Amino acid sequence: MSVGATDRSRAKYACHPSQTRGRVYPQADSASRTAFQRDRDRIIHTTAFRRLKEKTQVFVAHEGDHYRTRLTHSLEVAQIARTIARALNADEDLTEALALAHDLGHPPFGHAGERALAECMKDFGGFDHNAHTLRIITRSEVRYAEFEGLNLTWETVEGIVKHNGPLVTQARGEGQLNWGITDYPHWRELELSTFASLEAQIAAVSDDIAYNNHDIDDGLRAGLLDIDELAQLPLVGETLRSVRRRYPDASEETLILEMVRELIGRMVTDVLNETRTRLDQLDPGSVNDIRMAGRETAAFSNDMLIGLAEVRRHLFANMYRHYKVNRVMAQAERVVTELFTCFHSDPGLLPTRFRAGAGEAGSVELARRVCDYIAGMTDRYALEEHRRLFTVQGYF
Repeated sequence: MSVGATDRSRAKYACHPSQTRGRVYPQADSASRTAFQRDRDRIIHTTAFRRLKEKTQVFVAHEGDHYRTRLTHSLEVAQIARTIARALNADEDLTEALALAHDLGHPPFGHAGERALAECMKDFGGFDHNAHTLRIITRSEVRYAEFEGLNLTWETVEGIVKHNGPLVTQARGEGQLNWGITDYPHWRELELSTFASLEAQIAAVSDDIAYNNHDIDDGLRAGLLDIDELAQLPLVGETLRSVRRRYPDASEETLILEMVRELIGRMVTDVLNETRTRLDQLDPGSVNDIRMAGRETAAFSNDMLIGLAEVRRHLFANMYRHYKVNRVMAQAERVVTELFTCFHSDPGLLPTRFRAGAGEAGSVELARRVCDYIAGMTDRYALEEHRRLFTVQGYF
């Protein structure tokens, strides 16, 4: 079961593009690309993907040229995911497509923007960036004459919706699903009570690897984290000491970069070892065995989870809740809230294409149209719209 990274044949538990469940709107096969390659390429060419370059990861996009944005984060996730998928003989193209698409639905200003939009939408079905990603790929992106959305394969849509696990469980029924899911006409066909494919799970765990490490890097760069305090955490400290022994004369900046690189490598190795162990125990004969396994197949070991939990607690206490970050995020939440309130009370302020058929002021229909508009904004555009609406000056 533990096949080497040099074997490029897909495993029997992998998704095979020739066996896809197809697209909502049937299309002829490509002579040069598999179905999953076409999905990946369609995602890359979307407007939503381009807008990720000016959407917050942790630091608002205009705060510095070297901090991660949602776009650079997604590219880092894709690189890690490809590595893991190749080593496990999963479908690398599907894994990459899912990694690139996983944050398409994020609103401006990262989790602060999401909190604000969720609060604004609490009486209108709520807001969830994963559900909004589904709206983007099936409705909002209008790039083709024959259909709305991207018309991606079932496997890609399923992986985008369920990459973090089943949406319908014993504790969470269908009635609790976000409206962004149930508004999709084919949502029941996505089998929301099962796990997603191994490729989707790889994309999800790669997201964890990427953001934990680049948040350490960005936090140190911003001066919000202290390297000596981080070194008190077993996972980080062991890696830092290892790097310092190998490079005793290196600058601190170089040591930090080497430490982050080695941390990523340790986490990737841990995921590969744990996933191979779980594959050996499950012995799946098909991708459906992965879906019905009852737990994640691609995962960290318990020891790594303990180490990561300590890292996350430190990041929350010293970076995500730092007063400088809190001040910017509080401003961001006010911007999103005020934009929503303004548009929802006066639909005449919306751009023409969002105003058409949007419903009356205060209505559910208008709230959802406003939600679509704001969620698609970049940080910069949201600030510009706020200035135009709340500052006394000419529109241009």
